[in-house]
Amino acid sequence: MAGGSDARQCRRCERNFPLDAFAKNGNRDDGLQVWCRECVAEYGAARYRRRQEARGKPVREKVDVPPGHKLCRRCGEVKPHSEWHRKATASDGLSTRCKACRAVRGRQDHLWRKYGITETERDELIASQGSVCCVCLEALPVHVDHCHKTGRVRGVLCFSCNAALGQFKDRPDVIRRAATYVEGNAWKPTLVAPGVYQLPS
Repeated sequence: MAGGSDARQCRRCERNFPLDAFAKNGNRDDGLQVWCRECVAEYGAARYRRRQEARGKPVREKVDVPPGHKLCRRCGEVKPHSEWHRKATASDGLSTRCKACRAVRGRQDHLWRKYGITETERDELIASQGSVCCVCLEALPVHVDHCHKTGRVRGVLCFSCNAALGQFKDRPDVIRRAATYVEGNAWKPTLVAPGVYQLPS
């Protein structure tokens, strides 16, 4: 050890650093790595570069990131730590993708998991509807509608129409009676026995 008990020399670059410049290593007597953190990072970057080049894959270049910020590899933007979700198992305590990218991925995963379609397929469906809700033919379609029995996607509806179908529990007979009622032809059931009603034909 060189430079006193509170410092040591890196075996790679042979410079003296305080002890906190060395990562921990439980296999060594003093509990510290023999290379400083900077040398370990350089070696890891060079090894990563060689491995990527051998696989024929692109090499991500190192980006200078100011303190309190992190680079999102998905969108390529440097954002403050407030734009990241916490992740206790990560080395920096932050998620690998920023909140915005996680939200986009979350929507994609939801479409595929629940409806079995991609965002591209949903957008094609909206275009085939003329970019309006299938039911009211007015509002913007934002909610994928599907049959709860078969799982088949029927179309993309606006919020109100999607909620209305849900309230009617997807029952065509109830929806027909509601339409008749709205048109002014109320279906008034006739009591034919205690607790038994007959609907008009």
